[in-house]
Amino acid sequence: MKKQITLCLLLIGMFCTVTLLAQEKEKDDKSKRPSPPAKAEGLSDGAKVVIDYSTPSAKGRKMLGGIEPFGNVWRTGANEATTFEVDKDVKIEGKELPKGKYSLFTIPGENEWTIIFNKTVEQWGAYDYKQGDDALRVTVKPGKTDKFVETFTISVEGNKVLLRWENTQVAFSVNG
Repeated sequence: MKKQITLCLLLIGMFCTVTLLAQEKEKDDKSKRPSPPAKAEGLSDGAKVVIDYSTPSAKGRKMLGGIEPFGNVWRTGANEATTFEVDKDVKIEGKELPKGKYSLFTIPGENEWTIIFNKTVEQWGAYDYKQGDDALRVTVKPGKTDKFVETFTISVEGNKVLLRWENTQVAFSVNG
């Protein structure tokens, strides 16, 4: 009986060690990705906004309207779908979005971008995106950046969320 208990404890210990090592490796792997994770946070009219995304770089390639074609749903970053979380009900471009966590997708265009808040949070890219799961869609006009932006960035500035990449800047309002 003692041998069986010792064996069980040994197996449990080995399982826990392997699990912890795998979790640590996953954490390390994310930071070593070509498009590493990033976070944008801020307050907008008293609402806490948290955006988790990955940061692709242009690397001499035409990205918006090229590798990321105009008119197609884009994960708004790289790797897992970008997530957008607010801790209270807000209005996005004047339209209501309940507090919660969403996948943030976009449909880039030369003259108009569609910003999409999707209820399915855990997604890899936009491969399993379903329009029927959208909580909200709004459209905004893109603008130009002051200078070339090599690596895709998202920031929360006052009551605006700004997406910047290459020579394009897109902003949408978030009001409490």
